Amino acid sequence: MSKTSKTIVVASAVATAMTALAHTAAAQENEKCYGVSLAGENDCAAGPGTTCAGTSTVDYQGNAWTLVPAGTCGDIELPAMADGTARMGSLEALERDLPA
Repeated sequence: MSKTSKTIVVASAVATAMTALAHTAAAQENEKCYGVSLAGENDCAAGPGTTCAGTSTVDYQGNAWTLVPAGTCGDIELPAMADGTARMGSLEALERDLPA
């Protein structure tokens, strides 16, 4: 194997390792935020009667989550509930806005 070939192989291995590291870091920078997704736009966990991603049936369904940048869940602006109560995202499943 020539010196150039060895250099290319080593460079490829380093590039692959850096890509894997970048993907891991990006995944760690997100968190599950419950109650912020629109109907059918959740990432997963939409409670009984649903399977996973895209299966929420109510806007801002409390038991459906979406990945958001870490530390931003409580800062997402959401419309108030019908009774005027403020609606906020949560790091844990909520008992509000559940399908009938």
